[in-house]
Formats: sequence, C-alpha cells, structure tokens
Amino acid sequence: MSGEWVALREDDGRAYLLRRSPGEVKVKGLGRFDAEELLDGYSIGDRITVGQKSLTIVDPSLPEARRNMARRAQVIGAKDSGFLISWMGIGVGSRVLEGGHGSAGLAMHLANVMGSSGTLISVESRPEHAEVGRANMERLSEILPEFPEWHLIDGDLVEVGASVSDICGELDASIIDVAEPWLVIPIVEPLLRTGGRMACYCP
Repeated sequence: MSGEWVALREDDGRAYLLRRSPGEVKVKGLGRFDAEELLDGYSIGDRITVGQKSLTIVDPSLPEARRNMARRAQVIGAKDSGFLISWMGIGVGSRVLEGGHGSAGLAMHLANVMGSSGTLISVESRPEHAEVGRANMERLSEILPEFPEWHLIDGDLVEVGASVSDICGELDASIIDVAEPWLVIPIVEPLLRTGGRMACYCP
C-alpha cells in the first residue's frame, strides 16, 4: 500500500528502510530510485534485486528502525537499553520519564515494549538533538503496530515536574541520561510512585 514502510534485508541481516511513495529517494548503500516504482508488484517475503544486491522484502520493526535511524547525539545501545528495561521492570502500560532524549536510541527501545497503553515522556534540553530524536520516533510510530502515548518536552529536566504530573500523575520508572544526574534526582524522585525505579546512565 502506498505510504507504508517496508525493509529490504540482506542475507547477513543488514536492512534498508523504504516507504512506498512516489518520488526519487537516496538510500545509503542502495542508491537512488523511486521506491513506489521499485516495489511495484512485490509483496512481503518476495526477493528483489537492487543494483548488485539481492534482498528480501520484510515488515520492518525495531531492529530495522534502529539500524536506519538518524544520529546526532551518541545513543544508548541495544545491550544497555535491554538491561535497563529488564532491570527496571518496564513493559506494557508503564509510565516512564526519559531524561536526555538525544537521538532517541533508548526511547525507541522503550516504545517497543510499552505498547499503546504506556506513556513515555522524553525531555531534551538541546533543540538540535530533540529535532533528530523526534524524527526517529515519528518514523517508529508508523512502523510499530502499537506505540505508546509519547510526549517530547523541550527544556531542562529540573523544570518539568509539573508537566510530568499533568501528563500521567506519577511514574513507574525514570531513566536519566545527563552529565550531572545528582542535580535532577531530587526533582524526579517525588514524581515516582511508591516502589518506582530510577536509573542514571552516566556519560
């Protein structure tokens, strides 16, 4: 269907995201082409040849979205994201505050496990980072079958307490990825429910 996202996957697992839409696009590693024309007549599971590459058309998910994400700030990787999510008990329906959104590396993993009943609040003080992270999350929202209620707050983490309370009342978890987390812990701690968890990922 026009407008949908697909992934073209090489046999080694490397994948490229494409949107079925008219107009020429440039895809790093594949070249320039009109994606709608290229994919015309092909379905999920079909093999397709692009240049010298033979690829399989698959439904995209988190791994393909992460591999093709735009980056400005350094991202929290899959290994650390998985550990944080597991250790903090984050899952379907969780209410989570992410302090230091960056390019959305962690937020993408959080969104993948929280489902449509979850609430994710991301805070980023640098507009240039927030812009890249927003684009990555907006694309992911079009790829995942379920996506949490997501809020991106442009501003300083020490000033968002009232906004967080207005959005979800209290938090199940908070992950702080800023240079001096000790400055924001006293602000975030009262936002957590009894038994909620906080983690600091220190650069």
